[in-house]
Amino acid sequence: MTTSAGTAAPALGTRALNRATLARQALLRRAPMSAEAAVAHLVGLQAQNVKPPYYALAARLDGFTPDDLSQAMADRRVARLVTLRSTIHTHTADDCLTLRPLVQAARDRELTAFRKGLVGVDLDRLAVIARELVEEEPRTMGRLREALLAEWPDADPRALSVAARCRLPLVQVTPRGLWGRSGQVELTTAEHWFGLPSRPAPAPDDTVLRYLAAFGPASVRDMQTWAGLTRLRDAFERLRPRLVTFRAPDGTELFDLPDAPRPDPDTPAPPRFLPEFDNLLLSHADRTRLVPPAYKGRTWKKNQAYRVLLVDGFVAGLWKTEDDVLVVEPFARLTRAERDEVAAEGQRMLATTHPGTAYGIRFATVRG
Repeated sequence: MTTSAGTAAPALGTRALNRATLARQALLRRAPMSAEAAVAHLVGLQAQNVKPPYYALAARLDGFTPDDLSQAMADRRVARLVTLRSTIHTHTADDCLTLRPLVQAARDRELTAFRKGLVGVDLDRLAVIARELVEEEPRTMGRLREALLAEWPDADPRALSVAARCRLPLVQVTPRGLWGRSGQVELTTAEHWFGLPSRPAPAPDDTVLRYLAAFGPASVRDMQTWAGLTRLRDAFERLRPRLVTFRAPDGTELFDLPDAPRPDPDTPAPPRFLPEFDNLLLSHADRTRLVPPAYKGRTWKKNQAYRVLLVDGFVAGLWKTEDDVLVVEPFARLTRAERDEVAAEGQRMLATTHPGTAYGIRFATVRG
């Protein structure tokens, strides 16, 4: 493997990759940016549940409060919809309108699994009818499904709702997604919610650059894992003259922005509490830059992710809240200094997300 000048691409060790990624994720030092700006920089936050985006920003932003993100959602500057990897993400208005078209091919592939339940269904007509229904008033998926069944009574009900979700950019309207609020998942189109016309998908090249700025250095497979897309090699090759390349520990070619931060591997990395489904852990084909091989698979159970603790930049355990106690479950014994740092960070995180509530901290039995 060589660079464009014909010399061997320099190697980056696991700790170098770890520190570079953490720097771009604002996990070495908290960033003084707004919640909306952070959502844009990170190209969205996975949001299968309501709370994870708030915990994700509490770990990354200086001076963050949950109201910062809630207000951006209430003001319709950010919203929740299905995009990357067929999962719900919190995105800025601009990304809701552009990233969704970029990943439409993946939504089309998802829909093929339901084709038996859609025999005789005109998908273009379904999209028109579904759009009219949810733009008339936001609807739950159940209400939308009932209305579509009236048009196609012989179709599979679930397939009809999946088809609507795959063919249209359906955002979850507030109060769903607001901190401390509850509400059913009611949907309308991104265009209707933001009062903006649909936009063409951005060139894959533009999104490659944004991905590298938030998750690099990275391989083609890494970005494909993040986006849930295939065939991105051509975009990387077009950009090669503008990028620099490195070698991962296993020899994989990694691409990066020339001026992106790549801190010294010995740069201190403070403890951080991350939510379940944090994109930091879902956006590389090779996750060893963040997950030690001995802990592979221990942050998941079936299809459910656990909340994760980082120590020295790497996954080191799990955490949860039980009543008024923060329970920390390290995978290995922590030194006294590490325990003190973890406890201090835990208290800071809780003061940010639950101000005025007194929490105790308990270190649970080490998980074997």
